[in-house]
Amino acid sequence: MLFSKIEGEGKPFVIIHGFLGMSDNWKTLGTQFAEQGFEVHMLDMRNHGRSLQSEEFSYDLMVEDVMFYCKEKELKEIILLGHSMGGKVAMQLACLYPDLLEKLLIADIGPKYYAPHHQKILEGLQAVDFSTQPSRSDVDEIVSKYISDFGTRQFLLKNLYWKTQGQLAFRFNLDALVKNIQEIGKVLPNDLSFEKETMFLRGANSNYILDDDISSIEHQFPKMKLVTVPNSGHWLHAEQPKIFYSEVMNFIK
Repeated sequence: MLFSKIEGEGKPFVIIHGFLGMSDNWKTLGTQFAEQGFEVHMLDMRNHGRSLQSEEFSYDLMVEDVMFYCKEKELKEIILLGHSMGGKVAMQLACLYPDLLEKLLIADIGPKYYAPHHQKILEGLQAVDFSTQPSRSDVDEIVSKYISDFGTRQFLLKNLYWKTQGQLAFRFNLDALVKNIQEIGKVLPNDLSFEKETMFLRGANSNYILDDDISSIEHQFPKMKLVTVPNSGHWLHAEQPKIFYSEVMNFIK
Protein backbone atom coordinates (compact mmCIF):
# COMPACT_ATOMS: atom_id res chain seq x y z
CA MET A 1 0.00 0.00 0.00
CA LEU A 2 1.08 3.59 -0.54
CA PHE A 3 3.08 5.23 2.23
CA SER A 4 1.25 8.11 3.89
CA LYS A 5 1.52 10.63 6.68
CA ILE A 6 -1.74 11.03 8.58
CA GLU A 7 -2.59 13.98 10.79
CA GLY A 8 -5.72 14.95 12.71
CA GLU A 9 -9.16 13.45 13.15
CA GLY A 10 -12.42 14.09 11.36
CA LYS A 11 -13.50 14.19 7.74
CA PRO A 12 -10.97 12.44 5.45
CA PHE A 13 -8.87 14.80 3.33
CA VAL A 14 -6.47 13.13 0.88
CA ILE A 15 -3.57 15.06 -0.68
CA ILE A 16 -1.58 13.89 -3.72
CA HIS A 17 1.76 15.54 -4.50
CA GLY A 18 3.21 16.40 -7.91
CA PHE A 19 5.94 14.89 -10.08
CA LEU A 20 9.21 14.36 -8.16
CA GLY A 21 7.50 15.45 -4.95
CA MET A 22 6.41 13.56 -1.83
CA SER A 23 4.13 13.80 1.18
CA ASP A 24 6.68 15.93 3.09
CA ASN A 25 5.98 18.81 0.67
CA TRP A 26 2.53 19.15 2.24
CA LYS A 27 3.44 18.80 5.92
CA THR A 28 2.85 22.44 6.95
CA LEU A 29 -0.45 22.84 5.10
CA GLY A 30 -1.53 19.32 6.06
CA THR A 31 -1.06 20.16 9.73
CA GLN A 32 -3.10 23.35 9.31
CA PHE A 33 -5.93 21.45 7.61
CA ALA A 34 -5.83 18.84 10.40
CA GLU A 35 -6.26 21.58 13.00
CA GLN A 36 -9.58 22.47 11.34
CA GLY A 37 -11.16 19.07 11.98
CA PHE A 38 -9.88 16.97 9.08
CA GLU A 39 -8.08 13.63 9.03
CA VAL A 40 -5.41 14.51 6.49
CA HIS A 41 -3.76 11.75 4.47
CA MET A 42 -0.63 12.97 2.65
CA LEU A 43 0.33 10.24 0.20
CA ASP A 44 3.59 9.23 -1.46
CA MET A 45 2.74 8.04 -4.97
CA ARG A 46 4.42 5.00 -6.53
CA ASN A 47 8.08 5.61 -7.43
CA HIS A 48 8.06 8.65 -5.11
CA GLY A 49 8.96 9.13 -1.46
CA ARG A 50 8.71 5.97 0.63
CA SER A 51 6.11 4.18 -1.51
CA LEU A 52 6.57 1.14 -3.70
CA GLN A 53 9.11 1.29 -6.50
CA SER A 54 8.01 -0.27 -9.76
CA GLU A 55 9.02 -0.24 -13.41
CA GLU A 56 5.33 0.31 -14.18
CA PHE A 57 4.10 3.87 -13.93
CA SER A 58 0.90 5.39 -15.33
CA TYR A 59 -2.16 7.37 -14.27
CA ASP A 60 -4.30 4.22 -14.44
CA LEU A 61 -2.00 2.52 -11.94
CA MET A 62 -1.76 5.55 -9.66
CA VAL A 63 -5.55 5.88 -9.57
CA GLU A 64 -5.84 2.23 -8.56
CA ASP A 65 -3.13 2.72 -5.92
CA VAL A 66 -5.13 5.55 -4.35
CA MET A 67 -8.39 3.57 -4.57
CA PHE A 68 -6.77 0.61 -2.82
CA TYR A 69 -5.41 2.95 -0.14
CA CYS A 70 -8.86 4.46 0.48
CA LYS A 71 -10.46 1.01 0.70
CA GLU A 72 -7.84 -0.24 3.15
CA LYS A 73 -8.23 2.87 5.31
CA GLU A 74 -12.05 2.75 4.92
CA LEU A 75 -12.19 6.34 3.69
CA LYS A 76 -15.51 7.61 2.36
CA GLU A 77 -16.84 10.97 1.07
CA ILE A 78 -13.34 12.34 0.94
CA ILE A 79 -12.01 15.77 0.11
CA LEU A 80 -9.38 15.14 -2.59
CA LEU A 81 -6.60 17.60 -3.45
CA GLY A 82 -3.95 16.99 -6.11
CA HIS A 83 -1.14 19.19 -7.38
CA SER A 84 0.27 18.92 -10.92
CA MET A 85 0.78 15.18 -11.61
CA GLY A 86 -1.26 14.54 -8.47
CA GLY A 87 -4.00 16.70 -9.92
CA LYS A 88 -4.18 14.48 -12.99
CA VAL A 89 -4.47 11.44 -10.71
CA ALA A 90 -7.18 13.20 -8.69
CA MET A 91 -9.17 14.21 -11.79
CA GLN A 92 -9.17 10.68 -13.21
CA LEU A 93 -10.05 9.12 -9.87
CA ALA A 94 -12.92 11.56 -9.35
CA CYS A 95 -14.34 10.83 -12.79
CA LEU A 96 -14.10 7.06 -12.40
CA TYR A 97 -15.16 6.81 -8.75
CA PRO A 98 -17.35 9.87 -8.05
CA ASP A 99 -19.11 8.24 -5.09
CA LEU A 100 -15.82 8.21 -3.16
CA LEU A 101 -15.57 12.02 -3.22
CA GLU A 102 -17.43 14.91 -1.68
CA LYS A 103 -15.31 17.67 -3.21
CA LEU A 104 -12.32 17.89 -5.55
CA LEU A 105 -9.49 20.44 -5.60
CA ILE A 106 -6.91 20.64 -8.40
CA ALA A 107 -3.77 22.75 -8.06
CA ASP A 108 -2.24 24.20 -11.23
CA ILE A 109 -2.96 21.52 -13.80
CA GLY A 110 -5.71 20.95 -16.34
CA PRO A 111 -7.10 17.84 -18.04
CA LYS A 112 -5.37 18.69 -21.34
CA TYR A 113 -2.22 17.13 -22.83
CA TYR A 114 1.09 18.65 -21.73
CA ALA A 115 4.18 18.17 -23.89
CA PRO A 116 7.26 16.78 -22.06
CA HIS A 117 9.02 19.67 -20.34
CA HIS A 118 11.03 18.13 -17.50
CA GLN A 119 14.02 17.15 -19.64
CA LYS A 120 16.50 19.60 -18.11
CA ILE A 121 15.49 18.65 -14.59
CA LEU A 122 15.85 14.95 -15.34
CA GLU A 123 19.23 15.53 -17.00
CA GLY A 124 20.44 17.30 -13.89
CA LEU A 125 19.27 14.53 -11.60
CA GLN A 126 20.76 11.84 -13.84
CA ALA A 127 24.11 13.67 -13.80
CA VAL A 128 24.55 12.80 -10.11
CA ASP A 129 26.81 9.76 -9.69
CA PHE A 130 26.12 8.42 -6.21
CA SER A 131 28.91 5.84 -6.53
CA THR A 132 31.34 8.70 -5.84
CA GLN A 133 29.61 9.25 -2.45
CA PRO A 134 28.85 12.95 -3.01
CA SER A 135 27.80 15.21 -0.13
CA ARG A 136 24.56 17.21 -0.21
CA SER A 137 26.48 20.29 -1.33
CA ASP A 138 28.19 18.23 -4.06
CA VAL A 139 24.81 17.10 -5.37
CA ASP A 140 23.51 20.67 -5.33
CA GLU A 141 26.56 21.86 -7.27
CA ILE A 142 26.10 19.17 -9.93
CA VAL A 143 22.38 19.81 -10.32
CA SER A 144 22.89 23.61 -10.39
CA LYS A 145 24.65 23.25 -13.76
CA TYR A 146 21.29 22.19 -15.20
CA ILE A 147 18.80 23.94 -12.90
CA SER A 148 19.71 27.52 -12.02
CA ASP A 149 16.62 28.27 -9.94
CA PHE A 150 17.46 27.81 -6.26
CA GLY A 151 13.87 27.12 -5.18
CA THR A 152 13.43 24.33 -7.74
CA ARG A 153 16.70 22.71 -6.62
CA GLN A 154 15.67 22.92 -2.97
CA PHE A 155 12.37 21.22 -3.83
CA LEU A 156 14.13 18.42 -5.72
CA LEU A 157 16.91 17.89 -3.20
CA LYS A 158 14.41 17.31 -0.39
CA ASN A 159 14.36 13.83 -1.92
CA LEU A 160 17.95 13.20 -0.82
CA TYR A 161 18.38 10.79 2.10
CA TRP A 162 21.15 8.73 3.69
CA LYS A 163 20.65 5.24 2.28
CA THR A 164 23.53 3.98 4.41
CA GLN A 165 26.22 5.75 6.41
CA GLY A 166 28.03 8.09 4.02
CA GLN A 167 25.84 7.08 1.04
CA LEU A 168 23.18 9.46 -0.24
CA ALA A 169 20.41 8.49 -2.66
CA PHE A 170 17.21 9.90 -4.13
CA ARG A 171 13.93 8.66 -2.71
CA PHE A 172 12.20 8.72 -6.10
CA ASN A 173 12.81 5.93 -8.61
CA LEU A 174 14.55 8.08 -11.20
CA ASP A 175 15.09 5.30 -13.76
CA ALA A 176 11.40 4.37 -13.83
CA LEU A 177 10.27 8.00 -14.03
CA VAL A 178 12.65 8.76 -16.91
CA LYS A 179 11.55 5.62 -18.73
CA ASN A 180 7.86 6.56 -18.37
CA ILE A 181 8.15 10.35 -18.72
CA GLN A 182 5.63 10.38 -21.60
CA GLU A 183 2.95 9.32 -19.10
CA ILE A 184 3.15 12.55 -17.10
CA GLY A 185 1.58 14.86 -19.69
CA LYS A 186 -1.19 12.53 -20.85
CA VAL A 187 -4.63 13.98 -21.45
CA LEU A 188 -7.58 13.07 -19.26
CA PRO A 189 -9.86 11.12 -21.66
CA ASN A 190 -12.46 13.51 -23.05
CA ASP A 191 -15.37 11.15 -22.29
CA LEU A 192 -14.70 11.40 -18.55
CA SER A 193 -16.47 13.97 -16.38
CA PHE A 194 -17.13 14.76 -12.72
CA GLU A 195 -20.41 16.36 -11.71
CA LYS A 196 -19.62 17.43 -8.13
CA GLU A 197 -18.11 20.64 -6.79
CA THR A 198 -14.56 21.19 -8.00
CA MET A 199 -12.09 24.00 -7.47
CA PHE A 200 -9.15 24.62 -9.77
CA LEU A 201 -6.40 26.83 -8.36
CA ARG A 202 -3.80 28.27 -10.71
CA GLY A 203 -0.69 30.36 -10.17
CA ALA A 204 -0.98 33.84 -11.66
CA ASN A 205 2.54 33.49 -13.09
CA SER A 206 2.08 29.90 -14.27
CA ASN A 207 1.14 28.81 -17.79
CA TYR A 208 -0.34 25.44 -16.84
CA ILE A 209 -3.97 26.66 -16.89
CA LEU A 210 -4.60 29.32 -19.54
CA ASP A 211 -7.76 31.36 -20.06
CA ASP A 212 -8.25 29.40 -23.30
CA ASP A 213 -8.39 26.16 -21.28
CA ILE A 214 -11.36 27.16 -19.13
CA SER A 215 -14.15 26.10 -21.49
CA SER A 216 -12.70 22.62 -21.96
CA ILE A 217 -12.26 22.24 -18.18
CA GLU A 218 -15.90 23.28 -17.67
CA HIS A 219 -16.93 20.62 -20.20
CA GLN A 220 -15.51 17.85 -17.97
CA PHE A 221 -16.02 19.56 -14.61
CA PRO A 222 -19.28 21.51 -15.00
CA LYS A 223 -19.40 22.57 -11.33
CA MET A 224 -15.88 23.98 -11.42
CA LYS A 225 -14.71 27.18 -9.77
CA LEU A 226 -11.41 28.77 -10.84
CA VAL A 227 -9.23 30.71 -8.43
CA THR A 228 -6.05 32.53 -9.50
CA VAL A 229 -3.47 32.78 -6.72
CA PRO A 230 -1.53 36.06 -7.09
CA ASN A 231 2.27 36.29 -7.17
CA SER A 232 2.72 32.56 -7.60
CA GLY A 233 3.90 30.10 -10.20
CA HIS A 234 3.42 26.35 -10.53
CA TRP A 235 4.27 25.67 -6.85
CA LEU A 236 1.51 28.03 -5.71
CA HIS A 237 0.92 26.21 -2.41
CA ALA A 238 4.57 26.72 -1.43
CA GLU A 239 4.88 30.26 -2.79
CA GLN A 240 1.63 31.62 -1.33
CA PRO A 241 0.67 29.17 1.45
CA LYS A 242 -1.57 31.61 3.37
CA ILE A 243 -3.68 32.48 0.32
CA PHE A 244 -3.75 28.84 -0.79
CA TYR A 245 -4.87 27.70 2.67
CA SER A 246 -7.57 30.36 2.85
CA GLU A 247 -9.00 29.54 -0.59
CA VAL A 248 -9.05 25.80 0.13
CA MET A 249 -10.74 26.26 3.54
CA ASN A 250 -13.38 28.60 2.08
CA PHE A 251 -14.21 25.91 -0.46
CA ILE A 252 -14.33 22.85 1.78
CA LYS A 253 -15.90 24.27 4.92
